[in-house]
Parts: sequence; structure tokens; C-alpha cells
Amino acid sequence: MYDPTRLAALVAVAEAGSITRAAERLGYTPPALSQQLAKLEREAGTPLLVRHHRGTRLTGAGELLLARARRVLDELEQARHELARLAGLSGGKLRVGTFQTAGIHLLPPVLSAFRRAHPDVELTVSDHEPPAGIAAVAAGRVDLALTHGYQPAEPVQLPSAVSAEPVLVEELVLVTAPGHVLAGGSARLPLSELAGQPLISMAPDHPPRQGVEAALARAGATPSVLVPTPGYALVCALVSAGLGVAVVPEMVARTAATPVGTRLLEPGNLRRTISVVHRSDEAAPAADAFRALLRGAFGRASQQN
Repeated sequence: MYDPTRLAALVAVAEAGSITRAAERLGYTPPALSQQLAKLEREAGTPLLVRHHRGTRLTGAGELLLARARRVLDELEQARHELARLAGLSGGKLRVGTFQTAGIHLLPPVLSAFRRAHPDVELTVSDHEPPAGIAAVAAGRVDLALTHGYQPAEPVQLPSAVSAEPVLVEELVLVTAPGHVLAGGSARLPLSELAGQPLISMAPDHPPRQGVEAALARAGATPSVLVPTPGYALVCALVSAGLGVAVVPEMVARTAATPVGTRLLEPGNLRRTISVVHRSDEAAPAADAFRALLRGAFGRASQQN
């Protein structure tokens, strides 16, 4: 019988394209994740992955098992959801914290699914710009919160009794005015090509973005306009008006309200990880049921990237 944890590892590697990115998504170290995958290959009796200089791809056997693994994991998520319903979620409250991007583009369908399953649970949604949602969970002001972190960056130290579960990893991409010379072509743009480009500097003093800002500075991008708070809609509007280029999460680029050109960057190691944080020292059936729905919804969003 295959271990669901190892099946989840296979799915994560298939979606992330490399063991390193999958390990970050799952909260493992790359060696630990490699061990899980090696055990799965021994269970399967055949190689499931081929490693190459740009990452990892699945073998034919790996693709076959991947399809089955997704079905198994979906069934387990459904079982968790149904068990949570049996736990008596017929009242009470669920307080959800979120940041703007996730609140607009990812949270509404999850809230709708939760309301359909548990119509008697009172829902409250509040805005907490990362990393403020972590403090809100620790203080008991919300039951769980969506937050994010960027790579490269210093790891965030979580308060005791607060746990974080990564649910979506996305690349940061270049956005430009429509027709900009850097937006042309389908190949990834080397980061060095940003040298001398006027940059809409995205929250240069914001701790979660400082590592990314440093990487852009090393590449030679020249700050043109500083946006001290993480307002992606404003950044994309300034880019669209031709005031500079910017590097934003892929989800932001896809959903920009103003027209922008986009380009993947090389290397693709500038990323944002969206996580849900919650207290791990107390029973919370409503929060557990909501996190199960989040995993399914964010997993589908990841597959569409």
C-alpha cells in the first residue's frame, strides 16, 4: 500500500518541476523529500523521476502513478471534510484573516464552499497584510490566516503554538508596459537584462520583500519609483503607464486591472509562497475543515499556473 505522504510528495514534485521547489512547498528539506521519493520508487518497483540540470520530470510510470495519486489524495481530502462535518459544525464562528491578493482572487470560492457545507457557522473575514496575520493568529484575534513569504528571504520565526502550512508557490515575473521591448519573446529573460531598467521598487523597506529587492539591485535594476507599501494594483498601474518595470507574483500579473506585458525570469528562483497559519495547540474543527478546502482550492490554482 502506498503511503499518502509519499504520494503527496510525487504530486508536489510534478507540479513544482523540481525537488527543491516541492520541498519548500511542503515544508521539507530537499534531502528529506528525496528520501520519501526514493521510498516511493522502491514501493513502485520502478523509477518514477528523471533528474536533470533544470529540475525533475516524471517517467511514464511516474505519470501513471501521478494520476492515481491525485485521485487518492482528493478522496482523502473529501474524507477529512466529511469527518469535520460529522464533528458537529452546526454553529459557532470562524474568523479568517487574509491579505488582499488572496482575499480577492483565491479566498471567495473557498468561503462559498465552506458556507455551503456549514451554513450555520458564522464567518468573519479581516485584512492582515503579511506578516501581521501571524500575530493575529498567535493573539487569538483570528482562527487562521493566509500569509505569504518571498524567496530569497530570511525565514520567518513563528510564535510557539502557531503552525504554517504552505498551500501555493508561485514564481515572480516581470511586468512591463504593453509592447515594451523586454516583453517580447517566449524565452525566459535573464535577470541580468534588467540592468539599467527603471524599476518600480516594490516595498523596498517591507521585510518580506527585502531579499527580492536585494536580488534586483544586484542585477542592476535602477529604482525609478518607490512604492513603500505592498500595493500590487498601484504597481501594475504605474508599470502600465510606462513609468518603469516591476517584478510581481504571477497571480498578480495574470489578474492586473491595467494592461501589462509579462515575461518569465531566469533563473526562476524568485518566488512567493502562500501559507495558512493556525494554532496547533487547540481543537478547532471549523478551522480544520476550512484548511482542507483551502488545500484543494489552492492545489487546483497551482495546477493552472
